[in-house]
Amino acid sequence: MSQNPVSLSPDSLTWLSRLRFVIHGRKGWGAWGERRSARRGAGLEFADFREYTPGDDPRRVDWNLYARSDRAYVRLYEEEADLSVIIALDGSASMDWENRWSTTHALAEALGSIALFGGDALRGVLLRQESAAPLWGPHSGGEWLEEWRAWLSTLNPAGATTLGASLRDLASRLAMRAPRPALILLLTDGYDPEGLESGIARLAARGHEVALLHLLTPDEILPTLRGDLRLMDRESGVHRDVTLDGATLAAYQQRREAWQAGLQKAASDHQGRYLSLSTATPLKRMILEDLRRTGVVR
Repeated sequence: MSQNPVSLSPDSLTWLSRLRFVIHGRKGWGAWGERRSARRGAGLEFADFREYTPGDDPRRVDWNLYARSDRAYVRLYEEEADLSVIIALDGSASMDWENRWSTTHALAEALGSIALFGGDALRGVLLRQESAAPLWGPHSGGEWLEEWRAWLSTLNPAGATTLGASLRDLASRLAMRAPRPALILLLTDGYDPEGLESGIARLAARGHEVALLHLLTPDEILPTLRGDLRLMDRESGVHRDVTLDGATLAAYQQRREAWQAGLQKAASDHQGRYLSLSTATPLKRMILEDLRRTGVVR
């Protein structure tokens, strides 16, 4: 069973609060890398939706959206558009391997902290086989950090997930609920027999920018197992007998590299970014070195 890590330390929050996400000039974003502070209120330019909570002004409820979805949402306004950030976590069972899920959880908490402290409109979603997984948010501001942590603590990977289909479904849901383009941070192990490109393409066609953060364990990067083994697919439960010798491992490395190159191409072909991350890398180095180098944060 996966275990979630202890929340980020106050020291971590200090350096995370200084970082900002970088956008790469998709249509509808404004100038390249431009970031503007938001002050939401009534009578300003429409920016986004969030779910209705008791105490909200009923005059801000979008009744047309309520008629279509049978759920109440209020309109958010702002003088100048901030960045919309969606952290999408792969919820498949294969994410629960070695320390991948705990790393994913810690990275999601850190990325959410950057968005909240930076004044971005943050959403979160767990990608599962079922298409009705609720979206967290949108929320903005450091006061939402504890609720973001609490939501993450409820998540656990299980079952099979067709990521391409899940991303296409997310694109359709966002078209109704989030009119602005978003930076979508996809935390995944990349496993999908059907491939991810169709989902990334659908999101890109609606103006969203995808950063594919590919989390691999050390044994996936450089296997240490040897000999005659029976391996099991964590999602399907299917067993396969294999002999891991030099020739088999060499073929594995070639296929892994080709698979990663395919994921990178799927992202770059649709103006997105791809970053391979080892779960053995300390979180601070992962963000300050790896994500900076790829231009996800600055």
